[in-house]
Amino acid sequence: MSTLAAPATLAPRSAWRTDLPVLLVAVVWGASYLAAKGITTTHTVVAVLVLRFAVVLPALVVTGWRSLRALTGAQWRGAGVLGLILGVIFLLETYGVVHTSATNAGLIISLTMIFTPLAEAAVRRTRPPRAFLAAAGLSVLGVVLLTQGGGFTRPSAGDLLILLAALARTVHVLAMSRVKAVRDADSLSLTTVQLGTALGMFAVLAALGTGRSPWSVAVDFGAREWAGLLFLSVFCTLFAFFVQMWAVRRTSPSRVSLLLGTEPLWAAAAGIALGGERLGPVGLLGGALVLVGTGWGRGALRELPGGRS
Repeated sequence: MSTLAAPATLAPRSAWRTDLPVLLVAVVWGASYLAAKGITTTHTVVAVLVLRFAVVLPALVVTGWRSLRALTGAQWRGAGVLGLILGVIFLLETYGVVHTSATNAGLIISLTMIFTPLAEAAVRRTRPPRAFLAAAGLSVLGVVLLTQGGGFTRPSAGDLLILLAALARTVHVLAMSRVKAVRDADSLSLTTVQLGTALGMFAVLAALGTGRSPWSVAVDFGAREWAGLLFLSVFCTLFAFFVQMWAVRRTSPSRVSLLLGTEPLWAAAAGIALGGERLGPVGLLGGALVLVGTGWGRGALRELPGGRS
């Protein structure tokens, strides 16, 4: 989300009090792929997304009602466009994770950290540092090896969908920074409109008969499925959003981004420890290269004057 003000400088002794909640966001986001995979099938993707957003949206509307009413028409339209992009991201991610492993999904989506600076450099017609280009190449090689963990075969449909989701995330980030109407909008209001627009998209798709209806899926959910849905709604959406808003005002965006960048590590840990997934030697090497490449790329950007990852 966009930052609204320069963050305060934290004393070293209190920095961990901000870092820990942000790190918890990275942990729950990493686990979200396994949770989504556990409660979603090809025929229930849209229904699960409707339920996930419908659970969390009322709390955001009630919390930010006054700021929502203060939005201008241009801000509503700008946030709505961003919401449509956000809806596409969730569709690609959720369909993708159904057809690939949670480990692969978490690692491939981390390429957003490489794609975004490359796309920004292309828009601004500037050349990224050579170290960053090398890091990007390393990450791409890592993804190739990751998706071939069981032998050199064609990447799965799920892997390609997650890769498209990473590209869509890049478009979303660039749009956030370039849509002038939303630059001065309140973060809570902006997020609420985006989530509401995405929910509207999912509701229309459900009404058109894309898979099972949300009602039928909700009726069939047992305790395990509801627990997974509430985890995605409360922790991976509501909790994560508020922690980001709180943390970015207490520390630097680069510090928050660095901690959130550990998401792929937690995705792999959850997939292997809880999901029983196995990468194999080639896949493990690929996953390691993705993590090293994204970390190296972020470091190369932070070394630039005024740079931030």
